[in-house]
Amino acid sequence: MFDKKKVKKALRDFWYGKPHGERRLGDILEDKTGLYKHREWRGVKDTSYYFWNIWCYNYFQMVMDIMKNGGPIVFAKGLWRYRWVGQTYLPVLHWFDRGLQGLRGEAMKASAWHYRGMVATTIRQFQRMFVCDAKINGGKVNDEHEKTIAINETVWGGIFYPWDGKLVSVPMEMIPYFVTCHVNSHTVLNYIDAVQSIGLPGDPCPMCQAESGLFVLDDMPDYAKAMVTCNEACDASVATSILQDWFFDKPLFALPMPMQFDDPLVKENCMKEIEQCWRFIEQQYGVPFSWDKLKEKLEKQNELQRFEWEKWDVASHTKNYPINGVAQALYRIYQTQYGDWEIWHEVDKKVRKIMEKCVSKNIDTFPKTRHRVIAWSCAPLYYSNWCTWAYNCWGLNVVINMDSLMFDMTIRTDTYDHALEDMAQYHMWAPMRRMAVGGMNHIFELWENMEKFNCDMVAMYDQLQCKGMQGVHGLFEDEFRRRNIHAFWLPHALPDSRTVSRAEIRNAINDYMTTVMHEEPLDPSLLDFDDSMTW
Repeated sequence: MFDKKKVKKALRDFWYGKPHGERRLGDILEDKTGLYKHREWRGVKDTSYYFWNIWCYNYFQMVMDIMKNGGPIVFAKGLWRYRWVGQTYLPVLHWFDRGLQGLRGEAMKASAWHYRGMVATTIRQFQRMFVCDAKINGGKVNDEHEKTIAINETVWGGIFYPWDGKLVSVPMEMIPYFVTCHVNSHTVLNYIDAVQSIGLPGDPCPMCQAESGLFVLDDMPDYAKAMVTCNEACDASVATSILQDWFFDKPLFALPMPMQFDDPLVKENCMKEIEQCWRFIEQQYGVPFSWDKLKEKLEKQNELQRFEWEKWDVASHTKNYPINGVAQALYRIYQTQYGDWEIWHEVDKKVRKIMEKCVSKNIDTFPKTRHRVIAWSCAPLYYSNWCTWAYNCWGLNVVINMDSLMFDMTIRTDTYDHALEDMAQYHMWAPMRRMAVGGMNHIFELWENMEKFNCDMVAMYDQLQCKGMQGVHGLFEDEFRRRNIHAFWLPHALPDSRTVSRAEIRNAINDYMTTVMHEEPLDPSLLDFDDSMTW
């Protein structure tokens, strides 16, 4: 019998997409892999936008990025030589799908632009590695190799601003290690096993193990004349630098990040070490330091930071913030670590336009928000999109992340001394340094940021092999009870998905939401599914 209401409902669902409580996003996931059985239908308008402006656009731009940065032959050589390239470059749009799952309208668009910026930056850097790489160029060292600086992934790219346009700094581990974890959770496991096979114990931070394993398996391009390393964020990183020095065998400058960075004398010493690093670069590359170029790049970086503050203001005081938790966190880490690049300004221009539309029209970008969440400590790299799942399943909206708040400053450019002093502060506020191992007053910045961003819940990361944060676990528990704060703990092992699975992380949240909060899921199909073989 013809049911007019059902037909009308079906047409509406086709045109606009099913409402949040009826989507059942878990039903479209393949068992084991977590891949889609079919595309997510977001309604005619959003599905069309996703296909043309996200899928097609980004695949086209990825090809163009390859063409602009060395070309397809260089890429093919790198793809053939280094296992991490194919494992992450080819499924990169699956990375988009996971991070943007369930998003609609302006939130989908703004979050996707952040992914676009990260992909463009990734391709630019690994193509630079391949252009310079002696290993895929018959053992020959070319001119580009002699103009490239290899740096530890947590050394701030702004240190090298004085040589912008003449020298290029490329992080050693950011592309082969950090990015790969997010795109494909299996890529770094063999590196962890490799470094343990030569005698390294299994209890240090798996980040440091994976970074060292890249060299053990000879999966690091020989792309630079010299290298700058650091001790970020712990003693295990020092061991990583020693192994890198051993395998890479290049002129090396160690640029340490002090632990007691609130001490004026420590900052003064850090300023001297940055100047020593600059002299090292001048000596190795024969290119003089340029104050004008440093000032120009710092001022452009300050533009990026000022827009970040605007975004935070919207996130803090309105429901119009159009960026989801995973896009916000990863983009911020990329941007602050690499420093000023033109792609960030392009992305920010696009996002500003979307955000201004959301504010002017008072668009509720995450309408199913039940709790505003702040995520604290170091996140699981193999499951950075857990917050997308948490919103779809439980209405948990991750508004801000700890690492996003690390570099909450602009840098003065009126004088050389002021710039150097602020650069030292920025360098010392490195990822995982300030609020993870930077002393109790910084670790407990959680409370003021929780209030600032109007959050009523904390997602507390529990990195099982981080000796620093493990030591303050009980202190946080005491404070949560004393302040009557709802907080759930997410156990993980940073890049190693074998120690704690994604399903275990979801179960920890499920248990808290049912037994403590006594809430029902928005999408029950996402409560329990098998993605044990997922990328």
